[in-house]
Amino acid sequence: MIKKLLRVAALSLVLSPLVLSSATASAAPAAPAAAEVLNLVDAVAQIPVADESRAGYTRDKFKHWNAGLDPADGCNTRNEVLLSEAIVAPDVAAGCKLSGGVWLSYYDGQEVNDPGKLDIDHMVPLAEAWDSGASAWTPARREAYANDQGAATSLVAVTARTNRSKADQDPAQWMPPLPDAHCRYVGEWTATKLRWGLTVDQTEADALAVYAQACETTVVHYTPAP
Repeated sequence: MIKKLLRVAALSLVLSPLVLSSATASAAPAAPAAAEVLNLVDAVAQIPVADESRAGYTRDKFKHWNAGLDPADGCNTRNEVLLSEAIVAPDVAAGCKLSGGVWLSYYDGQEVNDPGKLDIDHMVPLAEAWDSGASAWTPARREAYANDQGAATSLVAVTARTNRSKADQDPAQWMPPLPDAHCRYVGEWTATKLRWGLTVDQTEADALAVYAQACETTVVHYTPAP
């Protein structure tokens, strides 16, 4: 009987490190997603092609602007992007009220010195994101998308005029008025679609492929969204 108890105790000592190791492994946080770097032609080819549907879309299904990366700084996402993208920093008053500063709107090459004349453009508009897969997301994921500062390509400060001209159109329907911006724009559009696992319709895919052939030196950097 004593020998049997000793064997059980010994077996427990052998197994317990395995059990602990398994528990520790299951509790370990997932490793962050690796950054991807592709030429534009290959990046465009990686986006799945699917039909689009706007059924059920309303803009308020993407909560924005939220409290931003630092809720304690008093600045919402819009103002945090403005502060990040300014080429001359604005003054910041109580309540994150911005004044002065200078920004370059790369869509049209215009310098802007009044933050009120800028829009923060969602590179892939909210309606287009909905059409391309976001309709199946949770409200929390749509909020994360609408306020994404985890990639510099997701949100961009541009003149209100160009942002409103773009509206919810994809590159088959609208491109920045400055021709020199086209390759950058298509690269950032593609990066955003890949980052968030969004699809393209066939017309959009064809347009992106044409631009990609013309922008042979453009490189796409993206990290899959958490």
